[in-house]
Amino acid sequence: MKTKQKLQRTMTSRHITMMALGGAIGAGLFKGSSAAIDMAGPAVIIAYLIGGMILLIIMQGLAEMAVRNRDARTFRDLVQSVLGIYPAYFLDWIYWKMWVLNITAESVVAAIFLQYWLPNYPIWVLALFVSVLVTIINLLSVRVFAETEYWLALIKITVIIVFIIAGLSLIFLTFGNHTAVGFSNLNDHNGFFPNGTTGLIMAMLVVIYSYGGTEIIGITLAETKNPEQAVPKAVRGTLIRIISFYILPFFIIVTLIPWYEVNGVPESPFVMVFKMIGVPGADHVMNGVVILAIISSMNSGLYGSSRIIYTQAIDGRIPPFFSHLSKRKVPIYAILLCTSALYIGVLISLFAGSKTFEFLMGSLGYTVLVIWLIIGIAHLKSRKKLQDQNSSYSVKLFPYTTWAAIITLCAILIGIILTTSLIVTGVTLAIYIFITVTYFYKKSKLE
Repeated sequence: MKTKQKLQRTMTSRHITMMALGGAIGAGLFKGSSAAIDMAGPAVIIAYLIGGMILLIIMQGLAEMAVRNRDARTFRDLVQSVLGIYPAYFLDWIYWKMWVLNITAESVVAAIFLQYWLPNYPIWVLALFVSVLVTIINLLSVRVFAETEYWLALIKITVIIVFIIAGLSLIFLTFGNHTAVGFSNLNDHNGFFPNGTTGLIMAMLVVIYSYGGTEIIGITLAETKNPEQAVPKAVRGTLIRIISFYILPFFIIVTLIPWYEVNGVPESPFVMVFKMIGVPGADHVMNGVVILAIISSMNSGLYGSSRIIYTQAIDGRIPPFFSHLSKRKVPIYAILLCTSALYIGVLISLFAGSKTFEFLMGSLGYTVLVIWLIIGIAHLKSRKKLQDQNSSYSVKLFPYTTWAAIITLCAILIGIILTTSLIVTGVTLAIYIFITVTYFYKKSKLE
């Protein structure tokens, strides 16, 4: 009998920390920021603070479950051992759907920002170029992929830090022809909550979508050295940075620019702020970083979605063909299946153009929220199910923090249902029903 090929454990906490950052700091931050600010105004800072606190609790729960279940390869294994087959099956496929749609949307966003330099090229041509590039990176070895993702994430994090320093200087300091902006923009244009509580709730869909991707740490378990040590370390290092890289930049944007001027412009709000600095070419540097950031997020997304297909094939849930590894030990056919969505996205962008991203973002926000809910519920029950496992990592204030996160997510879900387009809600619900129907069709094979 032929020995099963296995993924190699070549990623370290350094790699998965940057991968989580790469997954979360992408189009949601650089493009979705415009929509979030347009909905909530300066109160978007509060929205991202709430989202960040929920993310902190959910990721700590994920880390604890990973430490207690050392045989897990993805968070499907973590959830199945606690909640059973259906929730794990549902989680796996909505997570796959999330990343496939996300990389499709982000290829279009990358093309939009490339048009800042190449206005004569149509979006679909530029989206095709980005899609081919990301495909090639993922078909190389896991080590090459991880190193590429590490350096892409490091570049954008460095520039975001520069952005924060420059932005705070513009707010507080007077120099040359520049006068310190101060905090007037936070209240002068219909107040801090210009669109009221409704605007804040509507922005939460974009917020949750923007933070989505961090949980990709749960997909790396099979290819991480000493996951019981690396995952908690990566969670601790990642969360502080993500919250900082969202809340501080948004504070700077809405302080420097009147909130109503942000939406409806071709460039990212980050590029708008760099224009204010007055340094020649600063906006082009920032635009380049934004594009790298989105490619980095696509990189993480293609990795996550292909590993879900790989583990499904290994478990016999889809044809074993997709579990085949190349000589470089990457699941080549799983990757090619997931990249097919990129090229479908290219075709869609041929007709829909920049609207592709806006249409998909709502459904993606729903999916991230549901994923967090499932992880939170699993963590709530995990200590009873895995109580015999020794754990070197435990979440403090359990179960109170986990309950707080679950209740808040449910409240946000109700608010989003009441304030979001019926088309987006209906399409998302149809996808969830389809996944559920396929589960009952395959139920006998899964048990």
